Amino acid sequence: MSWPALFGLTNLVAVLGWLALLLLPRRPAVHSLVLFACVGLLCLAYAAMVGALVLGGADPGRVALAGTPELADYSIPGLRALFMSDAGLVIGWTHYLAFDLFVGLWIARDADAKEVSRWVQLPVLLLTFLAGPLGLLLWLLLREGRARRAARLPA
Repeated sequence: MSWPALFGLTNLVAVLGWLALLLLPRRPAVHSLVLFACVGLLCLAYAAMVGALVLGGADPGRVALAGTPELADYSIPGLRALFMSDAGLVIGWTHYLAFDLFVGLWIARDADAKEVSRWVQLPVLLLTFLAGPLGLLLWLLLREGRARRAARLPA
């Protein structure tokens, strides 16, 4: 399968997971669907892509004039060389998709457990979908305030 096809497929899996999280009733079956059929599948795809690339079974699709990537070089030039290929871009994007969806699932489950309205959750989840760490930060701030208020209530 080509890198563009894998890119499209991973995006489809992630969008289906986010739609399930945003629109379906939050039941254990839905949580399992998002966790295993979406996050798990993205993780499996990530592992397969990395394995194929490392073992030489996939053409990385290097961009012209891109340097040779050093997998142990985590400097800006080293990461630039890694991501200047179709493989690097698709693998990196799949990493983001999997982790953002996992964080979104955690936020939704945590918010449900704290009886936070789905209307309050919606902008947090959408922000997590669009800009993962910002959505997580917003949830942590909302969660902390709610936890502090709950701790002050007499039992």
